[in-house]
Amino acid sequence: MGLFYGCLAFLIVGFFLYGGYVERCFQPPIDDRKTPAYRLEDDVDYVPMSTPKVFLIQLLNIAGLGPIFGAISGALWGPAVFLWITFGTIFAGAVHDFCSGLLSERNNGASIAEIIGKYCGDIIKQLMRVFSVLLLIMIGVLFTSGPAGLLTKLMPALSFNGWLFILLIYYFLATFLPINKIIGRLYPFFGVCLLFMAFGVGAMLIVKGYTIPVVSFANMHPKNVPIWPIMFVTVACGAISGFHATQSPLMARCIKTERDAKKVFYGAMVCEGIIALVWAAAGCSFYQGSVGLQQALVTYKGPGGVVYDICKGLMGPIGMTIAMVGVIACPVTSADTAFRGARYAIADWFKMDQKTIPERLKLCVPIILVAWALTQVDFSIIWRYAAWINQTLAMLVLWAGAFYLYANKGNFWICALPATFMGGVCFTYILCAPEGLRLSVAIAYPIGTALAIIGHCLFWVRIKKIKNGQVELTD
Repeated sequence: MGLFYGCLAFLIVGFFLYGGYVERCFQPPIDDRKTPAYRLEDDVDYVPMSTPKVFLIQLLNIAGLGPIFGAISGALWGPAVFLWITFGTIFAGAVHDFCSGLLSERNNGASIAEIIGKYCGDIIKQLMRVFSVLLLIMIGVLFTSGPAGLLTKLMPALSFNGWLFILLIYYFLATFLPINKIIGRLYPFFGVCLLFMAFGVGAMLIVKGYTIPVVSFANMHPKNVPIWPIMFVTVACGAISGFHATQSPLMARCIKTERDAKKVFYGAMVCEGIIALVWAAAGCSFYQGSVGLQQALVTYKGPGGVVYDICKGLMGPIGMTIAMVGVIACPVTSADTAFRGARYAIADWFKMDQKTIPERLKLCVPIILVAWALTQVDFSIIWRYAAWINQTLAMLVLWAGAFYLYANKGNFWICALPATFMGGVCFTYILCAPEGLRLSVAIAYPIGTALAIIGHCLFWVRIKKIKNGQVELTD
């Protein structure tokens, strides 16, 4: 368990040391400047909330089942996944989340497509408007059909479409009503449940003496799926995820002071990294290695069944109850904020004021109707590209942060380096993935690396234009 303890300690220390450094790079918080929650307070989306509540909501917004399912799937590669979760969280994911949250807060709570467009250019902005809305609706639909199917199995008295209808009504209300009416009241409770589930699993792994295989850079995946870049996309929310950037504006509109940004955005991602670390450890040790985990994923029909089996095996009836709450509630809470985030993104795109009921209805009703339509068809072809879209969005958010830091004389390398790395991940993935070009790794690796380097060079081309006054980049 030495590797597990070491990674856990690194995550905690990283929050204080590297998180503090990142905060200073983005300039010290301004104490006397009112946040959007106060300046634009409308009792709908811009609502001041306490720091603990905002933190728990942000954690649940960005987490859901992501750090659980992704970490379990990542554990198929063995303990090497611990290193990506740990270093990815501190140097990429948490920087990404802090960047997206703080830049949104400093731009009146703007959605992430508008932020990217401001710092990366109009063409990228138009692309990201489509990407972000598409990603949010796809995630919302996925986490509608999944819970509806599970609820149908548990309570078959109501049909799949019946549960679907109930969930969509809830999503409509959560998307339409003021953020403090449903999300602000339910999310803190479910956030605590998510933390308690991770704590319980981690504690029982230690108490019951489970052992984690020694870390190895050899590929332990039973099907020999390459670590690079597949693992770096599979883990996603447990290390870095562009979806988080679509959620950060929700809380950027609610934090009371800019000094909360590190706690809420960087801190929530570190907390998610810890949750992912626990579940990766459970995946590696509970089934005694990658082969056993692969068999369990087949036997229990995916990560959801594995979560239930692990919780039952480690914590008994209490664990079973917690697992059911988590497997049902977490995706539901991911879906409703995904749909709400889609409303924010479209409203910012078309400059639609959301203070009044009629204006919100113009967006909420079509979004939910589109979601319902997608649950009735097989959209798996589109969904297969969600992972790639997700990490591509993360890369672009980091590039936006690099441009912001350059314009404001901060250390832009804290964003530029992970952005380049994620460029390598995204380009290589789409070249060799089953849903991509399916090239051999011998071809995909050098081309993906070359494209990442070209992307980095384009950053410097734009920087040169900024220096020459050809491009205006303002805070």
